[in-house]
Amino acid sequence: MWQHSLRKRNRLKTKVLSLLLTFLVVSAQAHEDSSLSSAATSHPGEYTGKAPAKPAAEVPEEIQGVGITEKLGSTIDLSLIVTDEQGQKFPLSHYFSSHKPVILSPVYFSCPGLCNFHLNGLIDALKHVDWSPGQKFEVIAFSFDSKETSEVALKKKQNYMKEYGRAGTEDGWHFVTADEATVKKITETVGFNFKWNEKDSQWAHASAAIMVSPEGKVARYLHGIMFEPRDVKLALNEAADGKVGSFVDSAMLYCFKYDNHQSKYGLQIFQIMKLAGALTVIALGLWLGKAMIQAKREST
Repeated sequence: MWQHSLRKRNRLKTKVLSLLLTFLVVSAQAHEDSSLSSAATSHPGEYTGKAPAKPAAEVPEEIQGVGITEKLGSTIDLSLIVTDEQGQKFPLSHYFSSHKPVILSPVYFSCPGLCNFHLNGLIDALKHVDWSPGQKFEVIAFSFDSKETSEVALKKKQNYMKEYGRAGTEDGWHFVTADEATVKKITETVGFNFKWNEKDSQWAHASAAIMVSPEGKVARYLHGIMFEPRDVKLALNEAADGKVGSFVDSAMLYCFKYDNHQSKYGLQIFQIMKLAGALTVIALGLWLGKAMIQAKREST
């Protein structure tokens, strides 16, 4: 009796599974037919009243050609004339000395967003650097908008000097403007590409603090709007070929190397091992010399 009941339940299970499988097959076939029908009635070139979707990799027209192409080693023409925030005209060489590196920040002073973020980030980083503009290095905020005036530059400088709050450093900060030809030459030399966005009525551009050697040679790019104080200091020392810092600063530069992928300086273990090895040899040499001198004295 129980065997008959078991066989009956098994047949029922088989029928249910068979019906479920049939339903799944029919549903899949209906979905496929629907897709084919849709493809047949919708041609790629047929006008539907909607703008075709842009590929994900396509760059919007507003920022095509905008960006920074690093040109390490290129030399800025220091004879080019710029106008400072007081309305006085000087060649760029006026801001370069025989030993001080320069931070060059291409911005425009009426920028509603990115330039302010960049300068804010630079100010925040320099607040935590023990070197001061005018003493160890110079800062040039260079407007790439040739229509801007020294009056706008002066107002911008006053705001940022108040924000920086380090008295006696005003002469190390320079907010300058220039004519269109000069702007073109400088931005092309450093690889700074920008364009006017008619739709938003503002300049489309990228952001970077460019470290320049005392001779006007581009040494390093720190991209973005936020900067680590350590990276700024290392980049300045690198731009000056290690001539603006102490022995400790030079040792730091030896142990750190700029990582282009992460846009910051990273610790180099191999360099540290070499430095530690050299210090160990020196220490052993001093110890051995002292031991030999002591032994000689005891023998006499």
